[in-house]
Amino acid sequence: MDLTGIHHLTAITADAPANKRFYTDTLGLRLVKKTVNQDDTSAYHLFYADGLATPGTDLTFFDWPAPPERRGTRSISGTGLRVATDSMDYWAERLRKAGRGDGSIATLDGRETLAFEDPEGQRFRLIADDAGEVHPWHRSPVPAAHQIRGLGPITISVPQLAPTAEVLTRVLNMRETRDYDSPDGQGRVHVFEMGPGGAAAELHVAVQPGLPVARQGAGAVHHVAFRTPNVAAIHGWAGRLAEFGLPNSGEVERYYFRSLYFREPGGNLFEIATDGPGFAVDEPLESLGESLSLPPFLEPRRAEIEARLKPLD
Repeated sequence: MDLTGIHHLTAITADAPANKRFYTDTLGLRLVKKTVNQDDTSAYHLFYADGLATPGTDLTFFDWPAPPERRGTRSISGTGLRVATDSMDYWAERLRKAGRGDGSIATLDGRETLAFEDPEGQRFRLIADDAGEVHPWHRSPVPAAHQIRGLGPITISVPQLAPTAEVLTRVLNMRETRDYDSPDGQGRVHVFEMGPGGAAAELHVAVQPGLPVARQGAGAVHHVAFRTPNVAAIHGWAGRLAEFGLPNSGEVERYYFRSLYFREPGGNLFEIATDGPGFAVDEPLESLGESLSLPPFLEPRRAEIEARLKPLD
């Protein structure tokens, strides 16, 4: 039983309208689902992805009025976004014009990369990678050839390698393949692959005992989700976590996918999520994200929920 890659990554914003502008106008992603946090309906949950809302391309945000993140270990500290290898110069210029970095392309772990931060300080790195299918969004301000292809690798920071590595390898069946120096000069980064491997299926573990413990806030990542194909596979993962005595949420029905949550020993929140049924289950593919979507159990509260949400535009 293997995970097949990164499913989505969920972060925190304290400014949903500005968040929407940056991720759609600057990064050129498609807003594929405008909904609410199912556990806190006062907050938006915004999903950005490729043209078809493909699993593995989703960047999502909870809109919470939080102070900025305090960076440190026990955190998800870096988000990889894959682009075509011949798109790096385009993005260096685009991000420099947007004031999001100096446009310096560097080689890291054998790949061309470009580091930048969003307006709230979330740390990203564009990764040159031509693997996998591409589903451009025809209304993106970014030309189809240069659009973001998907997520990965994702970097987490932990104070010790061994406890985290044991869960990754023994429980989640990942493979440790190599290591490299952290670009921030703080320790070594160990690369773990899942499923087919490659940039879309890698978790990078930075071992950084000298850092303080992070405090989540605006600009921080809340959790990372890994892909599994269907509900039967989620049943299998629930049984596997129970077999290893790993505390977890049990299966959670998110309507667009089914999930399972747990913390690895380094303190980071992991999710396993199914590829389906997907975001077109409750609205047409061509108009995803244009109106507020609510799962059936929240639909009777639509008027109340909409009244508490701020306009995004």
